[in-house]
Amino acid sequence: MVTLAVIGAGLRGLSYARRALETGRARVVAVAEPDPRRRASLAAEHGVPAENVFTDWRDLLARERLADAAVIATQDRMHLEPAVRAADLGYHILLEKPMAPTEEDAVAIAEAAERNGVLLAVCHVMRYTPYTTTLKALIDKGRIGQVMNIQHLEQIGWWHQAHSFVRGNWRSEAESAPMLLAKACHDLDWIIHIKGALPERVSSFGNLVHFRPEQRPTGAADRCLDCPVEAACPYSAKRLYLDCLGDPAKEFWPLSAVTADHTEAGVFAALRDGPYGRCVYACDNDVVDTQVVTMEFADGTSATCTVTAFAALEHRKTRVFGTHGSIEGDGVVLRVHDFLTDKVSVIDTQAGADASAASGHGGGDDALLDAFVDAIADNAPQLVLTSGNESLATHRVVWAAERARHSGTVIPL
Repeated sequence: MVTLAVIGAGLRGLSYARRALETGRARVVAVAEPDPRRRASLAAEHGVPAENVFTDWRDLLARERLADAAVIATQDRMHLEPAVRAADLGYHILLEKPMAPTEEDAVAIAEAAERNGVLLAVCHVMRYTPYTTTLKALIDKGRIGQVMNIQHLEQIGWWHQAHSFVRGNWRSEAESAPMLLAKACHDLDWIIHIKGALPERVSSFGNLVHFRPEQRPTGAADRCLDCPVEAACPYSAKRLYLDCLGDPAKEFWPLSAVTADHTEAGVFAALRDGPYGRCVYACDNDVVDTQVVTMEFADGTSATCTVTAFAALEHRKTRVFGTHGSIEGDGVVLRVHDFLTDKVSVIDTQAGADASAASGHGGGDDALLDAFVDAIADNAPQLVLTSGNESLATHRVVWAAERARHSGTVIPL
């Protein structure tokens, strides 16, 4: 059985650990987490011995190698040091996306994995869903001829933007990363995977348009609990988090990021004093709430990716236009239009309807962890769909898009 050390016992680390327990193919034998509640909870759930429970990842990685692999699910800016140290100790690594906030750090992580001959699997979970597998197979078999254009829409969700990118941990570029990297490195990687090629040129436009002080409604208070216009605001923290109570999926996420006390009193206490109770127009956020990326490939074809807060949190929507047909997909169902017969085939990929982290991103989370564990157990690294260097290459497209956005230019790759 493959053994795992979990570094970061937040929602992502917990999800992968639970999948390991569920399948029985892997076992968590060590954990490092600064939050005492999360640390104790994960250790108890997985029967981790006390001597392998650590407050700081440095203490875990100061020991001889305790497991076959390390799951690194710390905050974005805390990936570099534990990833490099774990690679140097010989751990295979499952690394939460993004690899790192800077290209320099991501290069160091990829080089450490290559230098030590360990598997580095970055969590590009969208590659692993049944929806993606089906779509990729159709394109690779030439079902619609040459792919000429891809249009891709990432619907963050109005409340998810408020939760994660206005009030939450990913609200600030300085503390985390640009929103395109933190949220949509998934999407650019996925487009490149579907196309089967890296782009040659990238442009991008995006701004923080709505979640700004000047958009604040007249009479709004700094906190939702004190606000006389809260009931008319779609971003009400009171409505969002109280509505999670009684729903196990929503209590797991997003509510667990707000409070461990899943009662009405617990939610009110968290909103009274914590960051998630703030007015969305009175936060310290600076990441964009809308962005468009355009990519041009060596064969003259193109792709666009639109990332927006102002939609429902649903599966990504994609249209792929080819010389012999087109495919329109909603994350679950694919509609394939054959130009020769002028007929449309409908393919249900059996992906789950819920696209959120609470349900494992349409099956991608579970399939990724399974592939990673099997790759180690069977010495079959090809089961992981991206090497460290391949992940680095798609991350570089994100950084190029950000340079294009800030400079107003087209960036060659």
